[in-house]
Amino acid sequence: MTEDNKVVAEVRENFGKGFARRLRAAGKIPAVIYGHGTEPQHVALPGHQVSLLIRKANALLDLDIAGRAELALVKDVQKDPVHQVIEHIDLLVVKKGEKIQVDVPVVVVGESAPGTIANLDAVSIALEVEATHIPEHIEVDIEGLEDGQHVYAADLKLPKGATLAAEGDVLIVGVSVPAAADLGEESEAEEAAEAAAEEAAAE
Repeated sequence: MTEDNKVVAEVRENFGKGFARRLRAAGKIPAVIYGHGTEPQHVALPGHQVSLLIRKANALLDLDIAGRAELALVKDVQKDPVHQVIEHIDLLVVKKGEKIQVDVPVVVVGESAPGTIANLDAVSIALEVEATHIPEHIEVDIEGLEDGQHVYAADLKLPKGATLAAEGDVLIVGVSVPAAADLGEESEAEEAAEAAAEEAAAE
């Protein structure tokens, strides 16, 4: 947790679409906090600050609610499908040291063997981790992998304290040689690029 995650939340007493619209017009985001057997709390969050924080998957907010501290995990962000404006956020109360299940993004590093392509089959993986130690992503090293080789969930190197919540046989990355048609398209594209470069050099 860092100072950047500290967010002052205003308690909301009024509800309804009209009030929510006025909140958003004032640069605030309506949110509800639930979990740990508590009654749902309706709050308003500072729009700009929270919009930046939730760019990261599984953002954890250190909330100040009328002087009371509360840790909350961003569980759901509802956006306007056209304008992509954040309309509402669902937050889950968590405690330090508590284990929770989250979906963590998968990031591919390295390059598979020449002539092959790596297909990312799972963009995220379910892990059980401490609420205050959620990894930003899990790296999958494909360096030198040959045609037909696969990386499964059980093969992932997980950070300390994290355990796999998904099945171990979930396919993460598969390496293959592109079909001939794909190769033909690539060759045509390369030839066109070379011809364009030659024309540019001649001018």
